Amino acid sequence: MDFNMKKLASDAGVFFTRAVQFTEEKFGQAEKTELDAHFENLLARADCTKNWTEKILRQTEVLLQPNPSARVEEFLYEKLDRKVPSRVTNGELLAQYMIEAANDFGPNSPYGKTLIKVGETERRLGGAERDFIHSASINFLSPLRNFLEGDWRTISKERRILQNRRLDLDACKARLKKAKAAEAKAAAVPDFNETRPRNYILSASASALWSDEVEKAEHELRMAQTEFDRQAEVTRLLLEGISSTHVNHLRCLHEFAEAQATYYAQCYQYMLDLQKQLGRLPGTFVGNAESTSPPSATASPTTIAAGAATGPAVPIIPVVPTVIGAPNSAPAVEALNPSDVKPPASGTRKARVLYDYEASDSTELSLLSDEMITVYSLPGMDPDWLIGERGNQKGKVPVTYLELLS
Repeated sequence: MDFNMKKLASDAGVFFTRAVQFTEEKFGQAEKTELDAHFENLLARADCTKNWTEKILRQTEVLLQPNPSARVEEFLYEKLDRKVPSRVTNGELLAQYMIEAANDFGPNSPYGKTLIKVGETERRLGGAERDFIHSASINFLSPLRNFLEGDWRTISKERRILQNRRLDLDACKARLKKAKAAEAKAAAVPDFNETRPRNYILSASASALWSDEVEKAEHELRMAQTEFDRQAEVTRLLLEGISSTHVNHLRCLHEFAEAQATYYAQCYQYMLDLQKQLGRLPGTFVGNAESTSPPSATASPTTIAAGAATGPAVPIIPVVPTVIGAPNSAPAVEALNPSDVKPPASGTRKARVLYDYEASDSTELSLLSDEMITVYSLPGMDPDWLIGERGNQKGKVPVTYLELLS
């Protein structure tokens, strides 16, 4: 081991000088070289960029992976430079449970069929979530992390070097100031009436020594100024590069927003498809399961509350029960031809369409968002469906696509 005592002593001396200068500046006992306003603005913008990038990165990680234990595991795998194992999303796990439950309950039963349909949709939602997380990690999180672990570390290192160069420069200025003060004191006009010539000779010798000390201090000051200016320029160039970092992060932010929009659009489309599929399945709760005989023909309509959001209570015609599993049995709504029915004398109401809906067969009515239609219910209809009328057009419409008005 090459142990250089002179270098160690020199480094210790420099460290001590910087510590003394820093302490005197804090107590207001030494002058400090101030950076220009533009440089200070660059430093402030760099610090602001670093702080907000850290916050955005951490919160995006929470958004993509809410489980803190999973985030710690991914962090450890990343630091160990190992591939993160594939993890099942919550949607995919829910889909697995639903499909397994359907197999136990009977895949051909109404509940089992619905579980399978919903489970398949949850699996697709889980896959879309996985793709979104992967895209966001590559296109958004990685650039932010690379800035903090790469560019920012370089900037921080050069800023520390600049701080040391400034302390060295100010220490040289203080040393020169002290040397000049001592030289001036030693070069004061001697007392020629001095009876001791030896004191006069010593005064002249001290003046010469302080002159040499001043020249040495001036030389060190010039070198320190050169080092400081060079380091300030290097640091300035790195700080000005923050502008290109903002441009890069802006592009990554656009990609993140596009990935998120694509993810939510996929989820919305999957749920629309699921609604249509569930609407075509035979209804299992079309009547009272405990009832064995239909209600009398003289039964009066039942009044139900539609809720504050949908308006006042609306009279509807009682639902006709259907016996599940009976030969040739099917819900009345399946055999209903809307074009052959007439609206009831009372019980119709207006509704606003919330979303576009494309009819799947001739018995359904296609809808356009924000249009107004007239709706009503008929005996034996699935409670999730109504009859809708628009001019001369008539057909079944899903309730979930409507906002019922008073």
